[in-house]
Amino acid sequence: MPAIGYVAQSENGTFKGQLKTLSIRAEITITPNARKTNDVHPDYRVHSGDVEIGAGWNRRSEASGNEYISLSLAAPEFGPRRLYANLAKAAGDDRDDRFVILWNPAD
Repeated sequence: MPAIGYVAQSENGTFKGQLKTLSIRAEITITPNARKTNDVHPDYRVHSGDVEIGAGWNRRSEASGNEYISLSLAAPEFGPRRLYANLAKAAGDDRDDRFVILWNPAD
């Protein structure tokens, strides 16, 4: 899965960084969902500026047991389909606060 962005996590659990594709460069913020009241609601909200572009759910890999966040993103720039990605610890990076956004094609 190719990396389409990197974010840093702050002490309050918010992630900030950039989403990058061939045609998109956008600053994003992934914040814990303070309004979550049941398991169906997302664990995170994804914003670019003041526009909400997606949501995220905490997941655990069955193969490795590692935790990650499954992201679902939608914006006119992506066309009629959603963009799916996983947010996980950046492999080989010594910094504890650095995470990678990995594109997860739906097909």
